[in-house]
Amino acid sequence: MHPLQHVGFAIGVLLASTFFALLEIQIEGAQGWARNLPCWRLDTPWSRRLLGGRPLTGYHFYFHLLVLTLVHLPFLMGLATWTGAAELRIIAFLMLFFIIEDFLWFLLNPAFGLRGFSPQAIWWHRHAWWWFMPRDYWIFLPLGVGLYVLSCIPWGS
Repeated sequence: MHPLQHVGFAIGVLLASTFFALLEIQIEGAQGWARNLPCWRLDTPWSRRLLGGRPLTGYHFYFHLLVLTLVHLPFLMGLATWTGAAELRIIAFLMLFFIIEDFLWFLLNPAFGLRGFSPQAIWWHRHAWWWFMPRDYWIFLPLGVGLYVLSCIPWGS
């Protein structure tokens, strides 16, 4: 892989995350995790275990499905050939996108900012906060980077 492709991937993740964080700030305002949105909520012990103490909301469910569909459109439209390496890169993109977008939501949101990035201020991350950031960040940032690195290995070529 050419080094500029790595830069392009990083820029793509950062731009997509930033734009979606800004859009989500417009949608949710100062209330996170779709608290004031008119959407369904699944709040069971299982949903809370799977989502770090958060309920599953219709907003987040369909938002994730939309992004998952969009990143696969080049394959679905015949613009790119599906490979295992490409799928690993897409999964890496998704993991990094969702974590960076989540952090940027706080950083760019006037109701939070960096000072408001704490378990005391963020009820939906409070139950899964490790040291200075949510557990999801600790898990999915290195996993996303690792999957990206794996996607760059020339398997059998």
